Amino acid sequence: MNRVTVYTRAACSLCVAAEADVGRICAELRVGWDTVDVDTDPELRAEYGDRVPVIMVDGREHGFWRVEEPRLRRALDPS
Repeated sequence: MNRVTVYTRAACSLCVAAEADVGRICAELRVGWDTVDVDTDPELRAEYGDRVPVIMVDGREHGFWRVEEPRLRRALDPS
């Protein structure tokens, strides 16, 4: 089960950076993650389109535009 989802879109430089950060952090912590292109679904586009990338942890919005690495690490490894 993936714990982190990054809502993204094509040709988004912030999305590329967020995916790289999330990928690195999740690999280090051995946490599953995936991406969803908001432009493939009108409801997702309406909800998240002006804030991509949006980072979700366990189905809840964690942040948007940039990855706050210390905060994401705490959310994924609270010990």
